[in-house]
Amino acid sequence: MDVYLHNTLTGRKEIFEPIDPDRVTMYVCGPTVYDFVHIGNGRPAVVFDVLNRLLSAIYPRVDYVRNITDIDDKINRTALENGESISVLADRYTDAYEEDIAALGVLEPLAVPRATHHIPEIIRMIEKLIADGHAYEAEGHVLFHVPSDPEYGSLSRRSLEDMVDGARVEVAPYKRDPKDFVLWKPSSDELPGWDSPWGRGRPGWHIECSAMIEKHLGEVIDIHGGGSDLTFPHHENEAAQSRCAHGSSEYVHYWLHNGMLTMGQEKMSKSLGNVVTIRELREKFSGEVLRYALLSAQYRSSLAWSEDLLKQHKASLDRLYGALDPADDETSERYRGLAIEDYPGAVVDALVDDLNTPEALAAMHRIAGEIHKATDEDEKLRLRRELLAGGWLLGLLGQPATGYFQADSTLDAATIEARIAARDEARASRDYAGADAIRDELLAEGIELEDTREGTRWKVIGKPER
Repeated sequence: MDVYLHNTLTGRKEIFEPIDPDRVTMYVCGPTVYDFVHIGNGRPAVVFDVLNRLLSAIYPRVDYVRNITDIDDKINRTALENGESISVLADRYTDAYEEDIAALGVLEPLAVPRATHHIPEIIRMIEKLIADGHAYEAEGHVLFHVPSDPEYGSLSRRSLEDMVDGARVEVAPYKRDPKDFVLWKPSSDELPGWDSPWGRGRPGWHIECSAMIEKHLGEVIDIHGGGSDLTFPHHENEAAQSRCAHGSSEYVHYWLHNGMLTMGQEKMSKSLGNVVTIRELREKFSGEVLRYALLSAQYRSSLAWSEDLLKQHKASLDRLYGALDPADDETSERYRGLAIEDYPGAVVDALVDDLNTPEALAAMHRIAGEIHKATDEDEKLRLRRELLAGGWLLGLLGQPATGYFQADSTLDAATIEARIAARDEARASRDYAGADAIRDELLAEGIELEDTREGTRWKVIGKPER
């Protein structure tokens, strides 16, 4: 099956052709861990999780790696302010990040490498760049010499002449060219550092990903993903140093970049102070609702984030769960590992077209609509299985319908069941007014009751607005 992906390098949508059809390689930039991550950090985690699920249904093996940046000036500054080591700080927020994206339904990748665990590999790559004339030492720093790479600027489509000196790089007197960027920098006594041929110091940001990719995936990979804000300078610099270190014009065959989340008219970012963390959002909405909202726009476009968006998509997710049989505990997990032809065609067709998740979600709602219209029980069962299979590809419908509708209750299940038992007793004694009063009390708490032949079921519908 053909998969089409928009390649930032060429600026067009292309058929995906892996280097090795038996092993797809994909790397995605993860967060810098010095605080709880904001929901914008969740977008690449969710987007490339869907791509991982899709490719895993088509190819026999997908090696997917997502890194953690655990050495950075922001981490150093925060650790100093807290009076703790960078490892303690990074461990705490790495664990928090993994917990947050697990709540978004993100599967574990093959590896989650951390920069500080790859210092020997980073040093070796820098030594190779120096030996080949692409890097040089100056005042305890090692810098990549940008003019040594004739392909520099090809990813972000910037010529050396067009780049404004100092726009996003530090202009320093020890640089041969203002656009040269740091591979290694010296560390003072209060800062973390490692011994190297150039003295005690620490790596620059860009070299970390190059070294981790080489170790875990190889010198040339199929797909590299990340936010569009990383295209320049991070990915441009990363590509330059990797090509030069490997002596090859090839590094990444398909560069994929997701759009940014916005709050109002501005990009969501910590520097602007307009971020909302995944942890904060999870206090009001389930991780699955957050995931649905992140998939509601095509990944390359920007997405305007708001509480209204989340309320809208919670209702949409409610409709999908409402099409499942509440008496059945089956979830989309059962449909992990199917061949691509066993997933619903309309969902697959949308995803192989550059991960068109809005169309895939629309296809899911069409299936749900068919379930509600079907009168034959076997047909309903077939359609529900189709819906769950599509849910697996999108990372949705991962819990039983009854559990989903009961999860948001402000009352604990034991209290609700006790009230239902009291209502049953009232009905048995023909105290219908008392039974109705209990039903109305629960409804006021956002709990809807449904009487069936198997007994009374309940689900959370939310408290009525006053």
